[in-house]
Amino acid sequence: MRDSLRGKLVFIMLLLIIMLMATVFVFLIRGVQTFYSNEFYERMETAFGDADMLTALRSAADDDDAARQMGDILKAYAGKLGIDSDQRNYYILDGGTGEMLLSSAPEGQGASTVPKITPNVLAALASLAGERAYGGNTSEDYMDIAVPIAGEGGARFVVYILDSRQTVRRLSSEIFTLIMEAVAVGFVISSAVSLVLSRTLLQPIRGMTRAAEAMAGGDFSRKIPVESADEIGVLSGTFNNMASQLETTLEELRRAEKLRRDFVANVSHELRTPLTSIRTFAETLSDDSDMPPQTRARFLGVILNESNRMTKIVEDLLELSKFDAGITKLSSEEFSLDRSMREVSDAVVLAAAERGHIITLAQGEPLPKIVGDRARVEQVLMNIMTNAIKYTPEGGEIVIYGGFDEKYAWVTIRDNGIGIPSEDLEHVFDRFYRVDKARSRESGGTGLGLSIAYDIIRLHGGDITMESEPGQGTTVTVKLPIHGIAGALPVAADFGGAEPIGGESPIEEADDDSAGEPQ
Repeated sequence: MRDSLRGKLVFIMLLLIIMLMATVFVFLIRGVQTFYSNEFYERMETAFGDADMLTALRSAADDDDAARQMGDILKAYAGKLGIDSDQRNYYILDGGTGEMLLSSAPEGQGASTVPKITPNVLAALASLAGERAYGGNTSEDYMDIAVPIAGEGGARFVVYILDSRQTVRRLSSEIFTLIMEAVAVGFVISSAVSLVLSRTLLQPIRGMTRAAEAMAGGDFSRKIPVESADEIGVLSGTFNNMASQLETTLEELRRAEKLRRDFVANVSHELRTPLTSIRTFAETLSDDSDMPPQTRARFLGVILNESNRMTKIVEDLLELSKFDAGITKLSSEEFSLDRSMREVSDAVVLAAAERGHIITLAQGEPLPKIVGDRARVEQVLMNIMTNAIKYTPEGGEIVIYGGFDEKYAWVTIRDNGIGIPSEDLEHVFDRFYRVDKARSRESGGTGLGLSIAYDIIRLHGGDITMESEPGQGTTVTVKLPIHGIAGALPVAADFGGAEPIGGESPIEEADDDSAGEPQ
């Protein structure tokens, strides 16, 4: 295929050379013929338009040796007529019979031969005295004119000028030779140029072919060097972009497949654990009819708790499937983030008190109202607060505060709990992902809460971010767009007047930077 395309390019170049030279040859030959024809007939018309020459010829026609006298006159005007005895000669013909009486042609070149009776000769023989017969055809191999001459005594002659076109033929032959030499040189040059050009044009195509073969084998890393800004360069760049996109798409498909397998494995594992517990305790209750009431009640409590856990997993999975299918509908209402922060803090105050935590609601400048699904946003805040309580050692401190700028309002929840390793931070919003699986399972977590929270906030057009250091605590920021609020300026929350909720004392001070900026 490669050699075939190169051969086609070379053939096209040679064909173009041949067509160009053939066209040039035709126009040159036609131009030369036209030029000589026009020059001949213009010269003849000018010469025989000379009244003195015509008068002398008519006077000589009455002489006894009229043909010779007329020949002498034509010799005198030979330069004006272009007579050269080689290719252009004059003939004096009898005006009645057309017999040749005198010729300027040298011996052996038709001096005694009657010239061809051409249409011009016939027209001159049939014309009245004094009328000239000009004309000719560029397709003929000669040019001629015939001029009838009549004397006062009634003698009639025809002066016939014949040009054999030898100059035209020689020039045409020279032109043809030059054209053929030019074609030969053009063949060599065009072959070399077409080979270089084909190499230049085909090199990127060969690279694309090799890259396509590599892509067919699963290697998308092969790139084509872009060495020009022309169409080939654009095509090479487009091919590289396509390869990159295919590589990215393939990686995403592989990752999606891995996530699917992990998801199925996680769901199976999460459901199998409570099912195993339920079956074990149910079989024990069934087999032991003499079990003490207290033990039976404890076993039934375990079965109930595991059933509730299974129900929670199924509900979370159903909710996530709705998010994935795009059928989750959010209600839209204007509500206050300050009020939501306060209600979420009140809802978890008892759970925090059981662990000895101090929850501080730091409210400074009132936050602008936002438009969204209030219940869903509070569900997210509740999930984050619950996680902060679960994963903060007893006697910990949890602070919730807000801030806003021209476009967004945010709520930040910060604790001083166990923290999250940096390598786990990018996965905390993945489904079923747990930093400490044993600890999470003991506390009843399914690994789906943050995934649901992430989807809810993204549906609102916002974002949720997390920063954490092991042993230093975790900071989670929920960022939501403001609707209908224009010209608001960023305001840092003032923690100076914060009141403790469910504890003896507030956090002594909060960093000013974290109060007004999303973490």
